[in-house]
Amino acid sequence: MLPVGNGHEIYWEESGNPDGIPAIYLHGGPGSGAGNGYRRMFDPALYRIISLDQRGCGRSRPLANKAGYDLAENTTPHLIADMEAVRRHLGVRRWLLSGASWGSTLALAYAQAHPDKVRGIVLTAVTTTSAAEVEWITETVGRVFPEAWDEFAGYAAAADIGYMPGKGRLVDAYARLLSDPDPDVRGAAAVAWCRWEEVHIQIGAGANKQRDSRYDDPSFRQVFATLVTHYWSNLGFAPEGGLIGAMSKLAGIPGVLIHGRRDISGPVQTAWDLHNAWRGSELIVIEDEGHGGERIAEAWAVATSRLAAHTSRG
Repeated sequence: MLPVGNGHEIYWEESGNPDGIPAIYLHGGPGSGAGNGYRRMFDPALYRIISLDQRGCGRSRPLANKAGYDLAENTTPHLIADMEAVRRHLGVRRWLLSGASWGSTLALAYAQAHPDKVRGIVLTAVTTTSAAEVEWITETVGRVFPEAWDEFAGYAAAADIGYMPGKGRLVDAYARLLSDPDPDVRGAAAVAWCRWEEVHIQIGAGANKQRDSRYDDPSFRQVFATLVTHYWSNLGFAPEGGLIGAMSKLAGIPGVLIHGRRDISGPVQTAWDLHNAWRGSELIVIEDEGHGGERIAEAWAVATSRLAAHTSRG
């Protein structure tokens, strides 16, 4: 646990080769926590594998569902500062960044803030948390799942917070519900949000994809929904012009983007636009995968192994 100020402590861990190439894994969500499956994406003989649970979630403390938690102290700049604190604490000069879903947004934001600290980047289920992406995942994709979306939007409309479908953003309505002082309101909103999450995230995820049992845990559910709606309603706290508009800052940094063609939660358009804005990056589209899956994991592991030879020179 690394204290980073104002009562926040960040959980971090490392594995692999202590003398290897430093690499940090950035989990999705926001609010999912790192888990442990990420380790198989790196060759432990080549890499010093580092991960952390982002501020407010997982094993970091305090959790975002704690009474009185101040979400104003949980923003992308805070997460970047936490990463820097961990980097300095571990004596790392430069590291490889690897992130999935929201983790790819955070990796890009960190790299744009500290390009001199980055050896290379491998991203999967690529997102930048732009206005178009947030609208897609909370509104537009409801055209594919109209029954589930009507229930999802109807819950917010019935909550008497001034939201009506087609008037205002649904993500903003849920962000208000999940910051309500009444714990029963927050708890019920988290159930509704995570139910919607499970609907769209399963598509194209592979025949062996199992539902995420973490949603059965009320604490995880509320932390996850609170942080997702907080970050999405603020478009990831990206700078004006968005992350894609600032990709020139990553010139010369090798990058691999891996995305599933069937990822209905985040269409491949974002990865394509990012690839076109990031000169020298490589885009790998896995035709029969969605927002994750075994073939994406295999491509991820290959990409980190391939970049090892390049990044070891820097």
